[in-house]
Amino acid sequence: MRLTSKGRYAVRAMLDLTFHSSGNPVRLQEISTRQAISLHYLEQLFRKLRTGRVVKSVRGPGGGYVLARSMDEITIKDVLECVGENINPAKDILGNPSSGVEVRPNEGEAAKVNTTEFNLTRNFFQNLGILMQEYLSTTTLGDLQRKSREAGMGAQGTENREASEAQSSNMGQTSSESVIRPNIGEINQ
Repeated sequence: MRLTSKGRYAVRAMLDLTFHSSGNPVRLQEISTRQAISLHYLEQLFRKLRTGRVVKSVRGPGGGYVLARSMDEITIKDVLECVGENINPAKDILGNPSSGVEVRPNEGEAAKVNTTEFNLTRNFFQNLGILMQEYLSTTTLGDLQRKSREAGMGAQGTENREASEAQSSNMGQTSSESVIRPNIGEINQ
């Protein structure tokens, strides 16, 4: 699994829409300007998001996009799936041998790798996929918006972010720590 810029930009754009909508349509040009994402690219993403029923388009003067459902009903998994991101790290672990390597299959079977190491690796990545799916399907746009407000990183701009970073460093929180969920080490303790 590799989260591409497509998925990251889609989540950023959806968060921008969540922060700036207040029930009113938001134009893609505004999102493009605030997020420094190409308007053409946003048009492609929002076409997929509209097809996936996470946004609705509003035509005419004052038109733009609004959330199709409540921000608490739209998960990050919904957004990533709409734009076609592969969020399963074990999706393509099939046991096919690497190109140029010959594996002698049993009679009537296709050539597959079936070693202890392969099976342990496949199981590990399948379990990782389960954890990732759970995390992405239990985190909503509303969760992220509330966490940003708690951390003082609302839509008002960089002044709040800089103040929040200063406050976080005073409280011992580094900027690389998640404001969404505690670090894994904290969960396991």
